[in-house]
Amino acid sequence: MQWISIGEISDIPQRGARCIDTPQGKVAVFRTGDDRIFAIDDRCPHKGGPLSQGIVHGASVTCPLHNWVISLETGKAQGADEGCVRTIPLRVEGSTIYIAANANVKAA
Repeated sequence: MQWISIGEISDIPQRGARCIDTPQGKVAVFRTGDDRIFAIDDRCPHKGGPLSQGIVHGASVTCPLHNWVISLETGKAQGADEGCVRTIPLRVEGSTIYIAANANVKAA
């Protein structure tokens, strides 16, 4: 698998996110309170809310529009809600974050 560098862990605040544009839409890259990094599509499966603007707790994010909770690990809606978002493979080497090249990240 090929990987593309998308920045440093310190570029993302703890319990926060930053977005990357891809041909398939925006991808949100999240950093949890314990410094785990995840990438998912930046659209809630419910009404398309911007997950990157949600509240990160544990390995989940709560959509800012209607409080749906999405697992950062699986992309699946939690609780009674149904739906999922695409997860994108990442890897971290030192403090650099790499995203799988097949995520079709636009070159900067």
